Amino acid sequence: MATTKNRLNISLSRSVDTALSVLSRRDNMPRATKAADLLRIAVELEEDMYLGAIASERASTDRSLFVSHAKAWKGK
Repeated sequence: MATTKNRLNISLSRSVDTALSVLSRRDNMPRATKAADLLRIAVELEEDMYLGAIASERASTDRSLFVSHAKAWKGK
C-alpha cells in the first residue's frame, strides 16, 4: 500500500535552518526527512505532556486508587 505524504511549506529562521542543516548532515539524511522526524518527535512530546496533565489531574482527586507496582504486575 502506498503512503500518501503531505507537503508543508514553512519559513525557518536562520538559526533553525542552520541547526537543521547540521543535524541532517550529522545523521546523513535529507533536510526534509530530518525536519519531518523532528516534527514527529515534537508532536509526540506534546501528546505526552497533554496525557500527563490528564493523569496528574486524575491522580489528584480524592477518589484516586493507587496500586503498588508489585500488585499491578502480579500474574493472575
